[in-house]
Amino acid sequence: MIDATLYTDAGCPWAYSANPALRVVEWRFRDQLTWRLVMIGLREEPSESAIRTYDAERVIARWGVYEERYGMPFGATAKSRAAGTGRGCRAVVAAGLLDPGSEWRVFRTLQIANFTSTLFLDDAEGIRAALRPVPSVDADAIAARLDHEDVIEEYERQRAEARSAAGTAAEAQDKTATSDGVVRFTAPSIVFRSGEDTTVAGGWQPLLAYDTLLANFAPALERMPPPASPEPLLKHFPDGLTTAEVALLLAEGSDPVPDIEETQRQLLDLVHSGVAERLPLGRDALWRVALLPT
Repeated sequence: MIDATLYTDAGCPWAYSANPALRVVEWRFRDQLTWRLVMIGLREEPSESAIRTYDAERVIARWGVYEERYGMPFGATAKSRAAGTGRGCRAVVAAGLLDPGSEWRVFRTLQIANFTSTLFLDDAEGIRAALRPVPSVDADAIAARLDHEDVIEEYERQRAEARSAAGTAAEAQDKTATSDGVVRFTAPSIVFRSGEDTTVAGGWQPLLAYDTLLANFAPALERMPPPASPEPLLKHFPDGLTTAEVALLLAEGSDPVPDIEETQRQLLDLVHSGVAERLPLGRDALWRVALLPT
């Protein structure tokens, strides 16, 4: 059993772009890894410089580069201003305090909404609206607790933990930041622990890096191979997967080359047969098991 701690932030495009590789790690190693989510808290409020120099069209163009290179869908509608990420992080923390385990679903929802819609991660009402459609999540309770003392206390504890990267392999690889005066993990950093032993995948990493690291750190881990079709993947990830995530999950090998066109064909076949549904997401889609009519 390996403990995995993910240091991340819903406002980081690198963390968002790493999702296909993270889904493969989750599928491949299953319950041999136990996961813990720690919020970095990139910025409570946008800096004066960020506000002054914010260029919505430049942001959209930058997001297009991420989408083309890594495959996760980004929105085409420019946001009107820069935003902090602290309240979004506190929403994830609040979810974990209210219903342990739900923080993962809340984090993914806010992460996707941040990059495919006009959501501002520092707007409580926007956060509430984004979370309201999510099953088994109390959007009103989460939004109401963003500034509660227990949420702030746990959030600050997580921020401090994320700023303990000095001397780690992440720092040696120049995968840390010192923007707020201390050495912090960049998103999405993962620390794997087994007893007293640890190993670190700092910042954005390709799937091959995770695979190599775990093969050396824990060679006895069993590996689940890719399925023959997307259907088992949609059942395993009931909240849905993007095309890029499915494509990498279907690909073979430690350093696979995903086939996006073939993946889309297989997914559309599942939609046409009534097994799956396609939900538009940015310039792409989220695919999930079709909900039965009530």
